[in-house]
Amino acid sequence: MPNMDEQRELRPTMAVPVFPSTSNEFITVLAHFHRAEIARMAGWRDRIDRTTNWAITVVAALLSVSLSTPTAHHGVLLFAMLVVLLLLVIEARRYRFFDVYRNRVRRLERNYYAQVFSPVPGTSDDWVQALGEDLRRPLFLVSLRQAMSRRLRRNYCWMFLILLLAWLLRTTSMNLPENAVQTRLVQGFGEWVRNAAIGPLPGWSVLTAVALFYGWIILVSSRSNISDGELAFGDVHV
Repeated sequence: MPNMDEQRELRPTMAVPVFPSTSNEFITVLAHFHRAEIARMAGWRDRIDRTTNWAITVVAALLSVSLSTPTAHHGVLLFAMLVVLLLLVIEARRYRFFDVYRNRVRRLERNYYAQVFSPVPGTSDDWVQALGEDLRRPLFLVSLRQAMSRRLRRNYCWMFLILLLAWLLRTTSMNLPENAVQTRLVQGFGEWVRNAAIGPLPGWSVLTAVALFYGWIILVSSRSNISDGELAFGDVHV
């Protein structure tokens, strides 16, 4: 049986990480790190685009179902609003991850690569410390509400607007009793309220829910500080 000293000698020793000791080694590490962060940023950017494509497909499909025949129910458009809202929440969550990696890439480009190509006097090295702390303890830079606000202003506000216009067109049109294929516009507010009913739900409750939903969309879209984070540097943003 080997004694304790021999057992310690037989154990495999862990290699100590080698840190860059020269400027060339540091530049190599920095280039590889920049490339890796761009790959992660591009991956989350692709996920954001995929969710947007799903939302556009849902809007187009349910619009065609609702507006293709006069007898189609306007509840299809309300269902489309709920599905697009779900996709908006998913995309906002993905945007928060994307924003973390974009911030790292832009921090490198703004403070290092920009200085290589166009040096500006008076710059500090605080960005190195900030980047190191971000790697040690990654944190989201925007809240879910801020992410939803940015995605609403970019793409989703137009989808919700199209769905609202289609819903108004559907609820203000009524099928004629003698010919279900032909339609006419409602003759007053009371008739519009009755036409907006869904099963046991009265029309006034549906109109109130739609009004509150779009009021919330307007509130979320308008309450965002565009000077925070990367939005404060330039105009090219996702």
